Amino acid sequence: MVLVDLYPQIFKRKSIRNYDLTPLDSVTLEKVVEQINSLEPLYDDIKVELKIISQNDVNQRMMKKAPHYIVVLSENKEGYKTNVGFMLQQLDLFFSASGLGSCWQGIPKPKKKVLESDLEFVILMAFGRANEQLHRTSNLEFKRKPLSKISDVEVGGELGESLEAARLAPSATNSQPWFFKGDIHMLHAYVVKPNILRAIMLKRYILIDMGIALYHLKLAAEHFGKTNRIIFDETGSKSSPSGYEYVASLKID
Repeated sequence: MVLVDLYPQIFKRKSIRNYDLTPLDSVTLEKVVEQINSLEPLYDDIKVELKIISQNDVNQRMMKKAPHYIVVLSENKEGYKTNVGFMLQQLDLFFSASGLGSCWQGIPKPKKKVLESDLEFVILMAFGRANEQLHRTSNLEFKRKPLSKISDVEVGGELGESLEAARLAPSATNSQPWFFKGDIHMLHAYVVKPNILRAIMLKRYILIDMGIALYHLKLAAEHFGKTNRIIFDETGSKSSPSGYEYVASLKID
């Protein structure tokens, strides 16, 4: 495993859309493979396959090209999209920490030869050397809802920092579909129920987005030395805010 402190990347990562199309060297790609093999799943009973493919293996559909892509295939069972978001965000932050750009790709799909698998295609992530500024220089560059719009938790100290980490998580069309309730011992995560018009666009992605935010929460808790685990909590599941559905809870010891 390539040991990299991922927490600081939350506050400076950005989605890179312009790449140097020169393929990365074999040593760098080997490090990416090592990182893929060490990813922590949210649910370890869901079979997932991540592999590196080239730009020639992707149907671009007018999207700007990258030299490499991660294709994610998964067993289709409860929680699989949230699991994918949780795992792939680890790679997103790893790329940022390693001086490489990356970007979640919701529209392009791999060519048929890549999809010869019993697993379901979920999403792609582009990566390579950036042909633009790699990192943000200020939190002000993030276009995100204020904490008061995504949580009713009384924030302060480490809890506030953890929720800030979740607030800055990327999401499809920057929809930020999350809401958090709880306290310093338990944070409950909920996903918005999109209206009919938005459901068509967001249905595929919002649970992936929740996995991304959950990983940011967990990473922040670990950064502050807190033992934690993501669980199903019956109390949290019965306390969904209006317009939201329960996803999972972060239990902090």
